[in-house]
Parts: sequence; C-alpha cells; structure tokens
Amino acid sequence: MNLRSDDTFAEDEEWHRASAAYAEFLERCRDRHVLYLEIGVGSNTPVIIKYLFWAMTMENEKAVYACLNFDEAYCPAQIEDRSVIIDGDTAEVLEEMIRYRK
Repeated sequence: MNLRSDDTFAEDEEWHRASAAYAEFLERCRDRHVLYLEIGVGSNTPVIIKYLFWAMTMENEKAVYACLNFDEAYCPAQIEDRSVIIDGDTAEVLEEMIRYRK
C-alpha cells in the first residue's frame, strides 16, 4: 500500500503500472458518456482522483460527476448542473440505497 505521510510517496513498479493503466482508461473515456464516481476521496491525494474527475467533467459535456463522502462532498460551481453530491457515511448511504431498492 502506498501511503502519503510527508513529502514522500512510495512509487514502486506496481504503482507505475497501475497509474499507466488508469491514465489509459481515463483517455478512452474522455469524450464518452461517463460517470466519474468518487467515493471517500479525502484531501490527502485529491490530484489523483478528485481534481482530475472535475477537470474531465468540465471538458466533456456528456460526463457526470458524483461524489459520496463524509464532510468532504462538494464540487466546483462549473459542474454543479452535472453533479450528484452526497454528504454522508458511505456504508450508511449504500445500506439505505439497498433498502430503497427492495
């Protein structure tokens, strides 16, 4: 597991492989109908997911951004009309969704 505890970040071979696969996936989705779903991304590493999802949603009119997070659920004003923001505990929200579905 790669943890950010100071100004260093463990970037081993597996991290670089996964990062390249992630970048390829995002590029394939660039102009498609896509939901960028962010669950529980905090302020520790927002550049990897949060900021990137915001930027890609801004660039692609077919994209929707969704954020489920406890006390950190928000988005830029530029994409509010294409965003679903849920401020809550992930486990509780998912349990409620399952109950609602039944």
